[in-house]
Amino acid sequence: MTSEPAIEARGLTKSYGEVSVLRGVDLSVARGSVFALLGPNGAGKTTTVRILATLTAPDAGRARVAGFDVVAERHQVRRAISLTGQYAAVDENQTGEENLRMMGRLTRLGRAEARRRAQELLERFDLAGAGRRTVGTYSGGMRRRLDLAAGLVGRPEVIFLDEPTTGLDPRSRQAMWEVVKGLVGDGVTVFPTTQYLEEADQLADRIAVVDGGRVVAEGTSAQLKERVAGQRLELVLGGPDAFEETARRLGARLVRSDADRLTLGVATDGSAAQIRALLDELDPGRRAVDRFTVRGATLDDVFLALTGHATTHDKETSGV
Repeated sequence: MTSEPAIEARGLTKSYGEVSVLRGVDLSVARGSVFALLGPNGAGKTTTVRILATLTAPDAGRARVAGFDVVAERHQVRRAISLTGQYAAVDENQTGEENLRMMGRLTRLGRAEARRRAQELLERFDLAGAGRRTVGTYSGGMRRRLDLAAGLVGRPEVIFLDEPTTGLDPRSRQAMWEVVKGLVGDGVTVFPTTQYLEEADQLADRIAVVDGGRVVAEGTSAQLKERVAGQRLELVLGGPDAFEETARRLGARLVRSDADRLTLGVATDGSAAQIRALLDELDPGRRAVDRFTVRGATLDDVFLALTGHATTHDKETSGV
């Protein structure tokens, strides 16, 4: 197996009119890994995927996928990848089996091989019992699994999953995560985009945090959490005045703020000495803090520390 990255991008930029969507994105994704692009709506995740999947040309920069240039060698790239969008793109009037057999024929499999591949994928994605039902009768989770199965008919090297669990209930999301983990075991490179922190935490070998069209941090989940310390001191304040005064005292150290719940978070190493010192500093009169909890740092803390807002923050440019 070559040591060349499955995906490599340098300086990708893209604008739509006066709106700058990507502002110099750099990425390097190892083969046979899960690399998650984490960010809020409008951060540039979908545009990045569209460029890497050859659906959109960058204004500047270069990218290679599966060893091929996404502009000069886009036909070779398309033969090596699969793209699953935010919503299932399967024919509701056909059965699950018919959808997969049709995809097999479109990827130039013979009739017998297309039939065998369809049965293999229906079993793998726990859809064998529903294979002869029309897709219009499927649940949302079943449709997403069928959509992903359709993308695997041609045995791609790289799979792009744009918001793979959008609209799914927790049980269906968990099922999709298990499917994705299984793909990596076969040596496939999986590139999901997500705004769900738990999803990136569960799935990804490495995570790139993107905001405002730029990669603001990259690393493993543990490495990113270390950037805001290993623990978080979560304070519940006694009232709005105490909340505002404590937030002012924390200043740039603030990693979490929830005015509705009167809750503030600050990074800490978790030691008793530091926690005592913080409480004495922030609440010298011992009247402002109602109660406190020490928690492990989360990816949400990382994102808040890096960008000043949560991943679920909606922007005017949402969907790009």
